[in-house]
Amino acid sequence: MISKTQLNIDIVSDVVCPWCVIGYGRLKTALANFDTKFDVNIVWHPFELNPSMPKEGENLRQHLSKKYGTTLEGSIRARAMLTEEGQKVGFTFNYFDEMKMLNTHQCHQLLHWAKESDLQNQLAEALFEHFFSNRGEFTESELVNVAEKVGLSATQAVNILANNSYSEEVKLIEQHWHQRGIQGVPLFIFNGEQALSGAQEVATFERVLNQYLK
Repeated sequence: MISKTQLNIDIVSDVVCPWCVIGYGRLKTALANFDTKFDVNIVWHPFELNPSMPKEGENLRQHLSKKYGTTLEGSIRARAMLTEEGQKVGFTFNYFDEMKMLNTHQCHQLLHWAKESDLQNQLAEALFEHFFSNRGEFTESELVNVAEKVGLSATQAVNILANNSYSEEVKLIEQHWHQRGIQGVPLFIFNGEQALSGAQEVATFERVLNQYLK
């Protein structure tokens, strides 16, 4: 039996980042081509794009207009392009006019907790789908439902969100990435030594993966 090479991949991302979804999808496509070669461990790290966003959120188009100067025409083009890129990696972006930019701090608390149960990857995917595909928001009840669907304890999830159990730990991790000069996501780090920033093409991920083959 051929032994697989252990590969650790750290992903710094935010739940409301469409390029994080696309970059992760392209990474998964690349990894599928090396399925028999690697034993992969993925760890997700928090990076809040809008840490001061109020709980009720803000209309996404208005938010992007204020933050980046995005016009309505630019927004329409961007959504069409993201939808197309999502389809290429098997992900559905279901944009709509009333879509909001939301605060993701509680999402990251749940993701941090999910590492203990080895369900972090499943939760990350479910949160992406909840927000972008299913037009969901991040109310406590919705987040608990998402957590429960991937096999996490609803009771524990309720307690974590009610008590902000992992809030300080999430903030410390985010501070670590800011101190390292990280200003945007996604960021993919391979075995703690080589980093790829942004939603790289599948071929780029494959080139990096080749470097780690025994």
